[in-house]
Amino acid sequence: MTLGALASGCVYRINIQQGNFLDQAAVEQVKAGMTRSQVRYLLGTPMVADPFEKDRWDYIYYLKKGRSSHVDSRRVTVYFDGDKVAKLDKPTAAEAAAQDASAAKIKNGRTY
Repeated sequence: MTLGALASGCVYRINIQQGNFLDQAAVEQVKAGMTRSQVRYLLGTPMVADPFEKDRWDYIYYLKKGRSSHVDSRRVTVYFDGDKVAKLDKPTAAEAAAQDASAAKIKNGRTY
């Protein structure tokens, strides 16, 4: 019984990362009127391209490191009107700064 409890604490947990890391500087460069190819150049291919709504791209990033319960996640949504950016939903400057600080902690292994 005790051996089983001790052994379960030694199980390695892998990092779970999904999506593309979104650099806030690149997100800030996306402006209304830009083309789809310009957005793809800055942010990469969207994680989710809704098959029912062609004029919306969702960029989602998720990172959970090992046994930590802390999760770093980001979401940016780009809305198009034809081939041009019409609207951009992104984190505020304060949210982006908090997310960058969180990502730095995870990167350095200090997530507790």
